[in-house]
Amino acid sequence: MKKVVKFGGSSLASAQQFIKVANIIRADKERAYVVPSAPGKRYSADTKVTDMLYGCYALAEAGQDFAKELQAIKERYQEIIDGLGLELSLEQEFQMIEKNFKEKAGSNYAASRGEYLNGIIMANYLGFEFIDAAEVIFFDEKGEFDADLTDKVLSDRLEKCPNAVVPGFYGAYADGRIKTFSRGGSDITGSIVAKAARADVYENWTDVSGFLIADPRIIDNPQVIDVITYKELRELAYMGAGVLHEDAIFPVRQMGIPINIRNTNRPEDEGTWIVGSTGQKSKYIITGIAGKKGFCAINIEKDKMNSEVGFGRKVLQCFEENGISFEHMPTGIDTLTVFVHQDMFMPKEQKVVSGLHRLAKPDTIDIETNLALIAVVGRGMRATRGTAGRVFAALAHANINVKMIDQGSSEWNIIIGVKEEDFEAAIKAIYDIFVEAQL
Repeated sequence: MKKVVKFGGSSLASAQQFIKVANIIRADKERAYVVPSAPGKRYSADTKVTDMLYGCYALAEAGQDFAKELQAIKERYQEIIDGLGLELSLEQEFQMIEKNFKEKAGSNYAASRGEYLNGIIMANYLGFEFIDAAEVIFFDEKGEFDADLTDKVLSDRLEKCPNAVVPGFYGAYADGRIKTFSRGGSDITGSIVAKAARADVYENWTDVSGFLIADPRIIDNPQVIDVITYKELRELAYMGAGVLHEDAIFPVRQMGIPINIRNTNRPEDEGTWIVGSTGQKSKYIITGIAGKKGFCAINIEKDKMNSEVGFGRKVLQCFEENGISFEHMPTGIDTLTVFVHQDMFMPKEQKVVSGLHRLAKPDTIDIETNLALIAVVGRGMRATRGTAGRVFAALAHANINVKMIDQGSSEWNIIIGVKEEDFEAAIKAIYDIFVEAQL
């Protein structure tokens, strides 16, 4: 068996954390390839190294002196090196960083150096080979990730290397310029390496013991999900559930490689398994609850709308012309409601309204703002009668008015719209009826 292990910034914030990580890797010889993030916060008021690099480069780009800020970054890494007792100097690396900052190499280059330097330290500490991600992860001229070229080059490189450290978060264009993924992109790198290595498991180590059924900022000590499918995770991640970057799913999904979310500070915990498909029943009817605020609903009414061919197309054409994507579109006989992100819609509100009148000629248009959407997701919902009824009962008991409900054809998820002021109470009510009631 071959494993790829990715460690987040909180897992690598200090020398003490590095030692924990090394012990985890050495405890299992199958953990062959390591993908580190940049050092995260050592304590709540601390600053992540990536943010320090962004700040430092902003000064360089403005032509201001950044020596003090660069020195602070050096000290962060030196503290880790000294704490590990390594005979390692990053002086040449920092000289190159200083030179490239002065030459305005770009914010992508600046941000990537956090993972790059941490990768060098990790490889040195473990005695693994260091592979610069810029040599094996590629982007095309449009800045799109080149999956085929990356997989070919990286697979060939890993075949000749039984153990390696590949820093996360970045790759390079054909001309060698650095390009980063979006924030949290080390998850994506781990997935890419797992695919290229044809790994049996992709372990993603973070500071929580797996994927939680609900947001711990809303629910006290929510239960951990034992097994979740890629499909369920995608639904929850889209609605704001954290832990794993949603784009990290695709490379391993193509190869059928399971992801295991683990806790660096509690390595004995099994964590959450993310799989392509499973016959295992969920512990609860639902797998997870997630949601986001910041939506608005455009309610459109027109008599005999249902018999007017092309009415829905005309409505959506108006949103398309204004560059606004829609989230959900529940309909009735004479009504149609479009849910969109409020921050995208409000600056163009009157353009959209006039466009709707011009294209669709509705009888009335009503706009409702400050709404939240909540996704209740679970493969167990398909085989359980009355799931939607229990959701409604829980919300009614909590005196929460439902603005919208939309159940996907797969019957794996139910989307509920509520007022933003009812958001937290709605999640608590749903969690209580499906999880707390079964404990």
